[in-house]
Amino acid sequence: METQIEQARKNVITPEMSKVADQEGLTPQWICKRVAEGRVVIPANPNRKNQNAVGIGFGLRTKVNASIGTSSDIACFDLEIRKAKVAEEEKADTLMELSTGGNLDEVRRKILENCSLPVGNVPLYQAFSEATRKYHNPNKLDSEYLFELIERQLEDGISFMAIHCGINRYSIERLRNQGYRYGGLVSKGGTFMVSWMEYNNCENPLYEQFDRVCGLMKKYDAVLSLGNGIRAGAIHDSHDRAQMAEMVINCELAELGRDMGCQMMVEGPGHVPLDEIEGNIMLEKRMSGGAPYYVLGPLPADSGAGYDHITAAIGAANAARYGADLICYITPAEHLALPNEDDVREGIRATRLAARIGDIAKYPERREQEKKVALTRRDTNWEEHFNLLMFQEKAESVRRSRSPENKKTCTMCGDFCAMERGKSLFEGDIKGDKIGSV
Repeated sequence: METQIEQARKNVITPEMSKVADQEGLTPQWICKRVAEGRVVIPANPNRKNQNAVGIGFGLRTKVNASIGTSSDIACFDLEIRKAKVAEEEKADTLMELSTGGNLDEVRRKILENCSLPVGNVPLYQAFSEATRKYHNPNKLDSEYLFELIERQLEDGISFMAIHCGINRYSIERLRNQGYRYGGLVSKGGTFMVSWMEYNNCENPLYEQFDRVCGLMKKYDAVLSLGNGIRAGAIHDSHDRAQMAEMVINCELAELGRDMGCQMMVEGPGHVPLDEIEGNIMLEKRMSGGAPYYVLGPLPADSGAGYDHITAAIGAANAARYGADLICYITPAEHLALPNEDDVREGIRATRLAARIGDIAKYPERREQEKKVALTRRDTNWEEHFNLLMFQEKAESVRRSRSPENKKTCTMCGDFCAMERGKSLFEGDIKGDKIGSV
């Protein structure tokens, strides 16, 4: 079986490319060209039927990922299924299943059965969780088992994987030489891999046998997302030597993987001050040859716990503006607890709004929708106005809860409604459609 990128290089337009083109309002030929270049990826493992086709990359709408999964403290499979359904209902584009508690094969398969979004995961989570249960020491993980596990997860239908190939002895040495970090190590998979390498005095097998990793991903046409295992967990660690060493390696591997016919993404930070977001994305795009960039947040402050979905939305809007392609949401529970259904809902909404804001700046033609919203607000055409909003039900419920006496206005201004007074002053201009520069 040939991968999407291999077929695109032969000018073969796959059904998935056609579906993405239709969603994005572009031609299938345009999508095919970008897939061939490696600037667009389509996670679509053929072992999984009835999953949505989603394009991620250059020239496309910025996509939003929702992450769910059990933990060693809370392992309720029904809760995770409900969270997956909330993610789909709230229009997330992709889903990551990141469980570490309970029967990990079972929960993964249940999520795949109950969701139509492309599903990704981090294979190191299950590998180290099972090594901990079996040996009471995750550092005793058998590296051969890791490759067996990756294939088992792909056979189940996982369409993209965050695999920590960019951590090697060199990047660990940078971390040690700089005197560790303010925010420590925050990636579970990354930290366990560093620990395994130090304990066994071995190179990372995912780096050392990168061609083997790509071979497995190609077999199932899954997207290899090069994990950011040494990402910054504090803004004072942003772009330190350890993070940059891993970023350089991941960008090199993205190019190598594409040359092998594997669909590739690069993952990014983490905690990044607002003024560094543009530079971070420019570096990834330049060094990777335009590989799609999948970023967590980023969070431009460390002190927003409880409202980190807002912290991250501010970073995400800027990331989308400057060229990030897939944004992993942050929920209000970030840094505090395992998210529940309400956290998932709020996290997706905040991140979708951030992505929309970024896309409005990145693609000026996408401002037409905002113009329609503005005109219906100006004309107090509430029914049409609600139909145009991203979160129609929420807006309608707020209005119903505080309904005005004059149905044309709202209870914010009541009799002093600026929109109604403005219309009476400029009614002739409105009827004559004399808006000059809109």
